[in-house]
Amino acid sequence: MNAYVNMAIGAFLGVVFMLMSISIASEGLFHSEAPEKPGFAIAADEPAAAGESAGAEEKEVDIKPLLAKADASAGETIFKKCAACHTVEKGGPNKVGPNLWGVVERPIASHEGFSYSAGMKTFAEANKTWSFDHLSYFVEAPKKHVPGTAMGFAGLKKPEERASLLAWLRQQADQPVPLPGADAPSQ
Repeated sequence: MNAYVNMAIGAFLGVVFMLMSISIASEGLFHSEAPEKPGFAIAADEPAAAGESAGAEEKEVDIKPLLAKADASAGETIFKKCAACHTVEKGGPNKVGPNLWGVVERPIASHEGFSYSAGMKTFAEANKTWSFDHLSYFVEAPKKHVPGTAMGFAGLKKPEERASLLAWLRQQADQPVPLPGADAPSQ
């Protein structure tokens, strides 16, 4: 019986020796140095410190002039990015996000039957309605514009895309809100 135990231990040690030898040899043959400069750098936005206003950076692009020449039909196509989490039909159900029928100039965090995040509720205390500006900034970078929001969307960075989306969303209402600068009285 001792002979079998000795043979098993010897076989095990032989396999370990072989694997170590192969590892050392392959490291010598296929060794590659780390590059002096990384292939690409990943840039991440730093969150604004408490008390700092992120508004100065967000106001670089005024959405109002872009709304006048926005393509609402392109906005419908852009909305497909939102459709995984939102519905837009009148009386449509809430999904992961609230239904967006009549969202333009709707009170923030007010859609019945939807449980809003604490961040959105706090934002709603200081900002009463979803104006075109608030919607544009929010859709550009949700977590930047409304800290603490549960919305995990990365955002639409191109102002023209946001304008088209907002032009289409504005039409999804019983009485669409007039475009900024239009002759119609504002509501």
